[in-house]
Amino acid sequence: MSTGASVAPAPARGALGALVRAVGMLNRLILALGMLAVLAAAGILTAAVFLRYFLHQPTDWQDEMAVFLLAGTTFLCSGYVQEQRAHIGIEALAGLLPERVDLLRRRCVDLASLAFCSFFTWKTMALLHEAYAEGQTTESAWAPPLAIPYGLMAAGMVLLSLQLLLQVLVGPTPARERGRAGPAP
Repeated sequence: MSTGASVAPAPARGALGALVRAVGMLNRLILALGMLAVLAAAGILTAAVFLRYFLHQPTDWQDEMAVFLLAGTTFLCSGYVQEQRAHIGIEALAGLLPERVDLLRRRCVDLASLAFCSFFTWKTMALLHEAYAEGQTTESAWAPPLAIPYGLMAAGMVLLSLQLLLQVLVGPTPARERGRAGPAP
């Protein structure tokens, strides 16, 4: 498993460095909002249980609202997770490969991840456009627009793809520098 402190990128300079720092600040803001969204989802579900079982008042919106909050948090915070390189990764090869080969391996993984996430971004944008243009809603009694969760997915994938692009442009840090680099700013 990979940890954020072990693979922090070298600080970029100039306009690229400013963009890396700006995206990092946006990632941390979204992370804070994501924490609030998780708390809100927990509060909504707790209140629904209380209303349903103790006051015998049914609710028909709480499950979808909690799913929207949690799915939105998952997608929107994925850029932060990638920035910290805190995603699950298999590092069995990292210690076995020579440093230059490991840098190439990590560069290839970043490029493949960028290609996949860019495709996924395009598909979520298509889903968002279709849901918005056709006025699609969920099939529940509450019937919120599907553009809401698709919009959260699309925004999260845009941020993740942007984070991957920045990491591709900055490049991975050699292993000897990773230990003292610390987490990304």
